Amino acid sequence: MSSKAEKLLSLAGVSFEGASFETLKELYRKVLDFGMHGIGFSPYTEGQKPGDIISEEQIRRRLEIIRPYTSWVRSFSCTDGNELIPKIAKEYGLKTLVGAWLGKDDKINQLEIENLIKISNEGYVDIAAVGNEVMYRGDLTEDELLTFMQKVKSAINGIPVGYVDAYYEFEDYPKIAEACDIILANCYPYWEGCHIDYSLLYMKEMYNRAKRATKGKPVIISETGWPSQGTNLGAAMPSDENFIKYFINTQKWSKEENIEIFYFSSFDESWKVGAEGDVGAYWGLWDKEEKLKY
Repeated sequence: MSSKAEKLLSLAGVSFEGASFETLKELYRKVLDFGMHGIGFSPYTEGQKPGDIISEEQIRRRLEIIRPYTSWVRSFSCTDGNELIPKIAKEYGLKTLVGAWLGKDDKINQLEIENLIKISNEGYVDIAAVGNEVMYRGDLTEDELLTFMQKVKSAINGIPVGYVDAYYEFEDYPKIAEACDIILANCYPYWEGCHIDYSLLYMKEMYNRAKRATKGKPVIISETGWPSQGTNLGAAMPSDENFIKYFINTQKWSKEENIEIFYFSSFDESWKVGAEGDVGAYWGLWDKEEKLKY
C-alpha cells in the first residue's frame, strides 16, 4: 500500500480530501481484505425477485464468493429456498443472523415462523430475527408482531431473538424493544438525505438513539450501506467515490469501537429498483454479475 493510502486509512472518518479515485480503490480493497463483522446476503440473480425459488447452487456459489471477507451472514427469509442459506453458511464456517420475513399474508408468515423455529432447533441459527421493518411498512400491528416474537422465543432455547427495524422505531415501540434479546437496528444516512461528509457522525447518532431506547440491551446495526449509482436524495449523492468512502468509514468504526455491523449488501440486485428507485440496484459490494466492484 502506498504511503498516501496508509495515511488516509489512518484518517478514515475524518477526511478523504485530496485522495484520488485510484487511492480510494486501493483503500477499499485493503479494508475489504481485512474482513467485515457481517454482511447481508443477496440471493437473487439477474431476472429473479422475492417469491422466486432460489437454488442451492446459487446460494453456494455466492457464499463461496463472500466467505473470505466476513464472519457472519444475514439472511432475510426462511421460505422459497432461503431456508438453505444458514445451513450452507454453517457448513462454510460462518455465523448466522437468520430472519423470518413477515408481511400481510398470514399463511406465508406462519410458514416463515415455522421454518425459523425448525432451523434454529437444528443448530443453524446464531441470532433469530422475527420480522424486518414490519412496523415501518405497517404490515402488522404491534400485538401481532409481539405474538410472533413470543412464539419463536418459547420454541427455541439459548438463541437470542430480535426484531429488525429502522433505529427510530424502537423509540416508538418500547414493548417491542422490551421483547427483544438483541436490538437489530437499520441505520441509513443515505435514506435521510445526509451528505457523505457527515454520514459517519450521523450513523453514530442513529446507533446511539437505538441504544438509548433499549435500556442497555445489545444493539447490532443490522443494515447500513451507500449506493454506488442512481439519483441523489437531498444531499446524499450516490457515486463510486461515496460508496467507497462510506464503506471504509463504516468498517473502521466497527473495528475501532467493536460495533457489530452487517453491511448491506453483498451483491447488486436489479429487482430492488421497483421498491427503491434507480439506486435500489446498486448497494452491493459485488455487481449483479458477481464481480467485485473496483
